[in-house]
Amino acid sequence: MTEGDALLAFLVAFAVAALLTPLTARFARLVGAVDKPKDRGLSREETPLLGGIAMLGAVLVASALLLDFGPILDERLKGILLGASIIALIGAVDDRFELPPAAKLGGQILAAYFPVQAGVEVSNITLPLVGAQDLGDAGTVLTIAGLVVVMNVVNLSDGIDGLAAGVCAISAITFTIIAFDLNRGHAAVLAAITAGAALGFLVHNFHPASVFMGDCGSNLLGLLLGSIAIEGAVKTQAVLALVFPLVVLAVPFVDTTFVVLKRLKYKRKPWEADANHFHHRFSRIGFSQRRTVVYLYAWTLLLGGFAVALRFVRYSDDSGNLLLPGSLAMGALALVVLAGSVYLVYVLEILKFRRLDARRLRRARPGVTAAEIDADVEVRLGTGEFEAVRRETEDVARGQLP
Repeated sequence: MTEGDALLAFLVAFAVAALLTPLTARFARLVGAVDKPKDRGLSREETPLLGGIAMLGAVLVASALLLDFGPILDERLKGILLGASIIALIGAVDDRFELPPAAKLGGQILAAYFPVQAGVEVSNITLPLVGAQDLGDAGTVLTIAGLVVVMNVVNLSDGIDGLAAGVCAISAITFTIIAFDLNRGHAAVLAAITAGAALGFLVHNFHPASVFMGDCGSNLLGLLLGSIAIEGAVKTQAVLALVFPLVVLAVPFVDTTFVVLKRLKYKRKPWEADANHFHHRFSRIGFSQRRTVVYLYAWTLLLGGFAVALRFVRYSDDSGNLLLPGSLAMGALALVVLAGSVYLVYVLEILKFRRLDARRLRRARPGVTAAEIDADVEVRLGTGEFEAVRRETEDVARGQLP
């Protein structure tokens, strides 16, 4: 399959998703699959769910028209699409009736089983300086577990208008480029279809969103991206095959890891929702929803560009010896990515909050010391008390407090 096939598949999926999304939104309202405003959420009005059904329709239509299944790939591609259909259906039921966590996990495992059973499995990996390592029977279990993890990572990151759809679209486009270079045309075209479906849905989901993808959409995108990563990179003999998915999906992975660790720290259940995701924190320090997603899109683009550079920049020879020009270029790019990541995670989230808290404390206690400010910031970062600080600071600015 060629780049032209991928472009056409992308356009078909985009058009179908853009056309189907308003219809699925009406259907969601009809059956009562509607997201109501929550204390931890950023939405202020009831919004229909089930946008994932429109994305599934786009993926199935574009795949039927433009994916070359062929005798070798037939079972694997059908397994991916079957698993995608199952998880979208289970997610739709969850969107309407809110399934218990155990049932959701069981559904994810079931959906992941079908592509793995069809051959979308990591049976060995190639590690730098070590070479190929056979996983044996453990490959099946590890692959299913990996797909479930990716589904949950995308699902947990879907908390603000346009975020999950945009990040997944950028990730899918990155996988398209990498998969083509690794001669995995079928995975590249499926990635292009996924990107098109996500962006077609994003037409209606960018702030202010008229529809949400729901669990059926976030789990669908997670399963597709995980399967594409396996088919397009991890199953190849490329030395950095395992690195590509981790870099491309780093933003939702880092966000999810941060949130889960924080829940464990405060002895809360890891699957219980809260308001400690990056997008919640950005909102609490005054970022609009649009500005938040644009910054997170930029972060994803930066990491995606780094993953592509890892594949295209020649920084070592066939014997593994580093080449100076390429190594310097990759080192410089790595520093840019690191600086951007530090800027977003630390400067925007913590230092800006520190300035806000310092202003509040100095108004309340003019003689407050830097050490006292740091201690207060540390406490509020640990407990998540951003909103109280922002409200109090705003009230002071308006003259409602002394």
